[in-house]
Amino acid sequence: MKNDSRRDWLLKLAVTGALSGVGSVLGAEAVGRSSARSGKTPRLRVVVTGGHPGDPEYGCGGTIARYADLGHEVVLLYLNRGDPNETSVRPPSGIRSAEATKACALLKARPVFAAQIDGHAVLDMDHFAAFRQMLDAERPDVVFTHWPIDNHADHRAMSGLVHDAWLKMRRSFAVYYYEVSTGEDTLQFAPTHWVDISATEERKQQVCRAHASQSPDRYYAMQSTVTRMRGLERGCSHAEGFVRLAVGPDLPLP
Repeated sequence: MKNDSRRDWLLKLAVTGALSGVGSVLGAEAVGRSSARSGKTPRLRVVVTGGHPGDPEYGCGGTIARYADLGHEVVLLYLNRGDPNETSVRPPSGIRSAEATKACALLKARPVFAAQIDGHAVLDMDHFAAFRQMLDAERPDVVFTHWPIDNHADHRAMSGLVHDAWLKMRRSFAVYYYEVSTGEDTLQFAPTHWVDISATEERKQQVCRAHASQSPDRYYAMQSTVTRMRGLERGCSHAEGFVRLAVGPDLPLP
């Protein structure tokens, strides 16, 4: 086999997902070299969903930062605004949505809020349709969401909404699941892919501390333990782990 033919074959193999795990890193490098030769950098639409303000930042803030630094468009889509009692008697405080807006600015991302209520997530035909319409408007190439057996009901609801939208949208985007506070919230999570966030971990910490109302000293220490553990698996100081939904499109991680 000629060298050029072999190189093209390997590139095709990486992009179509035949390479997994560490192979996703090789695929990303191959796509990067191909883009450099053509002089064009494909701009991806990346949507990171979370049950509450702060969930995407804690779960994969380092990966979000890497995507944004590469020039990709990143949206953080929150299921609710973090206010458990949005009623006329007790109007929403707006504190957590303001913190999310600040965090997104640090990440160079755009915040979007669905209309559900913290602790009262609803999964029915109307809410599935409304969420699908919201996600379809973002035209994502890849969506990150909660692991489906997280302890928090809002996390499981968001995961279910994403999965339903993915099916109804004909599996048109790649899906990766992320972890939050493994052992306390996320259960039985075994990554298939890793992203080295050694260069963006400090910014991730800054972003998580933007959620000042959520005891970041406690929760970031826990998440830092997780990223150090994933770093040991990946061979770096800090990493974030993901499980790829191994059906539909495959997209190399940054």
